[in-house]
Amino acid sequence: MIEYRVGNALDLDQVLELYRASTLADRRPVDERERFAAMLANANLVITAWDGDLLVGISRCSTDFSYFTYLADLAVRVSHQRRGIGSELIRLTQVESGPKTNVLLLAAPAAEKYYPHIGFTNFPQAWLLRAGEKLRPAGEAKM
Repeated sequence: MIEYRVGNALDLDQVLELYRASTLADRRPVDERERFAAMLANANLVITAWDGDLLVGISRCSTDFSYFTYLADLAVRVSHQRRGIGSELIRLTQVESGPKTNVLLLAAPAAEKYYPHIGFTNFPQAWLLRAGEKLRPAGEAKM
């Protein structure tokens, strides 16, 4: 039986181990403990899934609890995938965010087909300014 909990008071080593066991570690700074600890501490909505004492899933978000929730990380241990844990984490994220709040995420390439299957709509208008990239002055912007 999977138990779901809300809150980010978590053991960092358990969380890092989950990310590695879910393959999300390939796209997150799991070898930078201080940075990862800050990512976890500063997320204002975290929902976890537990199989006994084993952390098996996480939804890590930033939200205003009114209009938008950015679901930054959705990770489920490979051994526990295809059991509805990811869907339940998203459902609980939606509930905890508030009834009028939109949920936005960036899909990992391997998960792109999963999200439309469970009800998400693709929005190709998203844009990314990577860490270290400079914003061009408005006069130099190309349209």
